[in-house]
Amino acid sequence: MQLLIAIIIIWCLAPFYWTVITSLKQANAIFYNPTTYLPNPVDMTSWRVVVTLPRFQGALINSTIIASSVTVVSLSLGSLCAYAIARLRFPGKNIVLALVLAVSMFPGIAIISPLYLQFRDWDLINNKLALILPGVTFTLPVCIWTLTAFFRDLPRELEEAAYVDGASRIQTFTQVIGPLAAPGVFTTAILLFIASWNEFLFARTFMSKVEQLTAPVAVAQFEGADIAAATPWGEISAAAIATTIPLVILVLVFQRRIVAGLTAGAVKG
Repeated sequence: MQLLIAIIIIWCLAPFYWTVITSLKQANAIFYNPTTYLPNPVDMTSWRVVVTLPRFQGALINSTIIASSVTVVSLSLGSLCAYAIARLRFPGKNIVLALVLAVSMFPGIAIISPLYLQFRDWDLINNKLALILPGVTFTLPVCIWTLTAFFRDLPRELEEAAYVDGASRIQTFTQVIGPLAAPGVFTTAILLFIASWNEFLFARTFMSKVEQLTAPVAVAQFEGADIAAATPWGEISAAAIATTIPLVILVLVFQRRIVAGLTAGAVKG
């Protein structure tokens, strides 16, 4: 079993490793035959080009703003919806959940043309709202479904005790249920941020100005944008790693909370 796990890990990490060493090779060393599996010598030229490139720095900032906005809005709305679905009794609850699931399964490519026309009429092309609004639409169902499971696992006796003490439903949610569901909320926030950060289709379609590009689109447009000669594979690899590093750091820093959220409610009794 350990050998199988090791093989799977190596298989998953191999593309990432290859991208890293490509970003650290000299331009001519990338095409050596036979292939070298270690950068010798280590060359940081590609990284210096990427780090000092203003349009790529702006793309990272744009991705941070958009992903953070989508996460905050989806989490604010989704937590209230999930709490209502998990705790309240009202007709059509299952239908609401089914509709939420249907939205999450709807392919973005099917609605991108009408969205483009609508955003053009609203003068939102090359505006961050053109990415935040669809981002919320597609991350909100994930948020609702995930948090509904966490809220259902919390004991109802805590809410009843809060009601006896005179707390309103909103006070109960913010002061009792919210803190108890913090691991699940935090885990959901990380998942929403990663999904928003990696979004490519809408960002590629709705953003045409260089100063409005997000990080994934900036990496895709790296070819030929700044170097007129051959395809800059070293710079593309360095940009791809630079785009991934914030997510890796985010997961490593908050891994304990993520694990706590993923395992919350797994053991009862």
